[in-house]
Amino acid sequence: MKNQDITLSSMESDKSFHNKLKIGNKTFQSRLMLGTGKYKNLQEAHDSICASGASIITVAIRRAQNAKKMGKSNLVDGLNWNNFWILPNTAGCETAEEAIRVASFGREMAKRLGQVDNNFIKLEVIPDSKYLLPDPIGTLKAAEYLVQKNFTVLPYIGADPILAKQLEDIGCATVMPLASPIGSGQGLQNSLNIEIILESSKIPVIIDAGIGTPSEASHAMELGASGVLLNTAVAQASSSVLMAKAMKLGVNSGRLAYLAGRMTKQTNARPSSPLQGISHKY
Repeated sequence: MKNQDITLSSMESDKSFHNKLKIGNKTFQSRLMLGTGKYKNLQEAHDSICASGASIITVAIRRAQNAKKMGKSNLVDGLNWNNFWILPNTAGCETAEEAIRVASFGREMAKRLGQVDNNFIKLEVIPDSKYLLPDPIGTLKAAEYLVQKNFTVLPYIGADPILAKQLEDIGCATVMPLASPIGSGQGLQNSLNIEIILESSKIPVIIDAGIGTPSEASHAMELGASGVLLNTAVAQASSSVLMAKAMKLGVNSGRLAYLAGRMTKQTNARPSSPLQGISHKY
């Protein structure tokens, strides 16, 4: 156990590993972002979020508003927002106009929680109720307006390299391409397009939606993603707390692997031990 502790300590002291994620004018320690929906109960959600080590926690503005109206407690009230950065999201909005209106409530919510300089908004414009695929035109329209209103916009998009570049050009702080449909747990189904986005982007690329396991989160980070946002994989696990810890390790592992640089693939086997002094009889 002592040797393992030494190895981990060495890893965590690596300067490149501690390069913080920068979005807009804010920096964050963790590259894992976590959602707040679908948990079995509020206590499990709270414990899982704390176990994940995530810095950014996304909250559906409409769900939080509805809970308030119905007099129900919600996770927003149960977290210590001195320890987390809230990322309000426009989940449930089907049009650009609707998302713009809801985004303003999100900014107010962040300020009520004491984050007076928080202008972050996770922009979701999703008219498709079956596959929950985002509307590229509506997303671009809403993003352009919100950027002009001094929001730090993190748009959720399909794995579309052209749209990603357009969103970057109008001033979005990140792009957030889906790995596969929301809540599907199918993992990275759009690796080629995501690699093109990563190659072309000068802003952080956060892989959002569809990640089901720590190995998939690690793979996304190995490709060069700046971070991973997930929810269902943790919330619907048999043990949400354990899965949250596993996702933390998966993201960290993938980040280290990306920084280390993988070996070149070879067609033939290459011996790892020297062959000198070995006589071949056959």
